[in-house]
Amino acid sequence: MKAVHFLLQGKGGVGKSFVASLVAQYLRDTIGKDKVACYDTDPVNQTFSRYAALKTKTVNILEKDNNINSRNFDSLIEEIINSKKEIAVIDNGAATFIPLLHYMAENMIADMLKEMGIEVIIHVVLTGGQGLEDTIVGLNTVLERLNGRVMVWSNEYFGDVVRNDKEVSEFNVISKNQDKIVGIITIPNRTKDTFGKDIEVMVKNNLTFEEVKSSSLFTLIPRQRLLTVQRDIFAQLSQFTFSGNILTTEQ
Repeated sequence: MKAVHFLLQGKGGVGKSFVASLVAQYLRDTIGKDKVACYDTDPVNQTFSRYAALKTKTVNILEKDNNINSRNFDSLIEEIINSKKEIAVIDNGAATFIPLLHYMAENMIADMLKEMGIEVIIHVVLTGGQGLEDTIVGLNTVLERLNGRVMVWSNEYFGDVVRNDKEVSEFNVISKNQDKIVGIITIPNRTKDTFGKDIEVMVKNNLTFEEVKSSSLFTLIPRQRLLTVQRDIFAQLSQFTFSGNILTTEQ
């Protein structure tokens, strides 16, 4: 059974493409590099496509009038359906968030893929700090508009993801949609001068964790810090198991 992982969030600059790279790297490590296809549909910041090791394909889905080029997106979906690769990871930008949601809902893309035996998993980032409310709106919009299972990413880089003294798992949008939410992955807020700086260098240079191991940009200790980040994120993802290569809650 095949699966498509969409990265969707209406708020820009929240680490969505970084999360896309984490998802892709984990899946490649788990089921094999040759079984994962990566796509970047962000018309403004094509960060995901800059990860050379992931061999990401850029797909232009935005028209000049800020509407979705339905033919291009149709072709992308058909490519995924016909591909021999088992998993697709699609990063989408904030500029196309609303029109893409409209297109996917109107054309019942998630339902169609499920009918064809392709599971749909939507990854949505929540971030601390000033962007929290906007990212909650983005998550709620995805849950209301699309029929797919949702993985929530709590990115604490900009601050604790806390609202009215409630942790992410206690947010109303989470508790009301337990039937749709697969789980919550936390990117913890680590020391900015060490872990934070190392992650910035890795992301700026669009490196995977595997590339970090041999990169001259990092000495021994920074390299070990980044591998600690990798182990932490991958350990959280490993709480979910594959059933026919589909990410599901382990029972």
